[in-house]
Amino acid sequence: MTAISAAMVKQLREKTGAGMMDCKQALAECDTDMDKAVDFLRKKGLATAQKRAGRVMSEGMVESYIHMGGKIGVMVEINCETDFVAKTDNFKEFVKNIAMHIAATNPVGILPEDVPEDIVNKEKEIYRAQALEMGKPEKMLDKITEGKLNKFFKESCLMNQPYVKNPDLSIADYLNEMIGKTGENITIKRFSRFQLGE
Repeated sequence: MTAISAAMVKQLREKTGAGMMDCKQALAECDTDMDKAVDFLRKKGLATAQKRAGRVMSEGMVESYIHMGGKIGVMVEINCETDFVAKTDNFKEFVKNIAMHIAATNPVGILPEDVPEDIVNKEKEIYRAQALEMGKPEKMLDKITEGKLNKFFKESCLMNQPYVKNPDLSIADYLNEMIGKTGENITIKRFSRFQLGE
């Protein structure tokens, strides 16, 4: 077995934001394979997140972020279980990063079920028309439309989007990492994004 160096631990910490002991354990479990260790830590964060789902989240914070000299503004509410976690630098940084991400990517909702039905129907119409234009057979239209709609949800729903500061992570992965780090359930409750002239 390869020895685990401090440099490896540091590299894994930078990639995942996990604690030093967790990184050491992950590297040991995965025989110092960096990619496997990253996956190991993500799964661990996800397991922690699932265990904590359902706990009451009445604390947290509302953060605002103004971009491009006042041309784009975002307000986001993120909840956690205790005031103690809400006041940590880690949590505050997470909330700020989510607000910045929303400013950059302009999501239409947090999850696919948050996307208004009229937007979903309009997208379906467009995809269907495109498929017909390309001469696709009638029986394939629903399947093509469904595939394109799933791609739309991946690109336009906050939880599915690749995190702008680390595209290897989705926002859901980033959230699960935070849950793993804080030991509390955290949820992105709501957001509003304003763009000048829209």
